[in-house]
Amino acid sequence: MAMTLRLTEEQERALALLAEADGVSKHEAAVRAITATAARRVQTERIQLSREGRERYGSLLGRLAR
Repeated sequence: MAMTLRLTEEQERALALLAEADGVSKHEAAVRAITATAARRVQTERIQLSREGRERYGSLLGRLAR
């Protein structure tokens, strides 16, 4: 899917630095940044759900484990 990405000069410089640091194109650097951010966000949400589940069902889980 094609899309246009409009960046400020500062964002353009940041993207260029990421691309140069990884030895990839700016396109690839943007794709990697999006993918990495999405993975972190999903992982953080799963951790939060796990924490909430342990708090809510901890005593029940403890009884079931016996």
